[in-house]
Amino acid sequence: MESPGPATIRQGEDAISSEDNPGPTASAFRRARIESGLGRNVYLRWNIVPWALGRAPTVTDLDEARPALAQLLVSLPQLRAIVTFGTPALTGVMRYFTLEPRARVVPVLAAPHLSPANATRAGEKHLRAVTALRHASLL
Repeated sequence: MESPGPATIRQGEDAISSEDNPGPTASAFRRARIESGLGRNVYLRWNIVPWALGRAPTVTDLDEARPALAQLLVSLPQLRAIVTFGTPALTGVMRYFTLEPRARVVPVLAAPHLSPANATRAGEKHLRAVTALRHASLL
């Protein structure tokens, strides 16, 4: 995902990004994950900028967050795929892979962000999310 959304931010500093959070984006992700067959215990949900911004991430935000992504990816030696939701998430992952010479590269599937604010047609967003998660689960 991109960064913690408004519902997560409202929960304060102890909040975590979860498919159980209130709000339409978390609910849309949960529906897509369940439909894809991806087990709840085999994925990790991460925001490319893991702290609250209250706006879309900029390239500067992505650069500041890259060390956190690097630390996360190094700690996941069994990682087989990444599914990004939204352009900032995809850009952040690609910047990491292309700016870090020793990065362990894994397949990346890009889906539209599931927020209702995203203008992509709802049916297409859902289908792309389900398909991306299903493909990732098979890798």
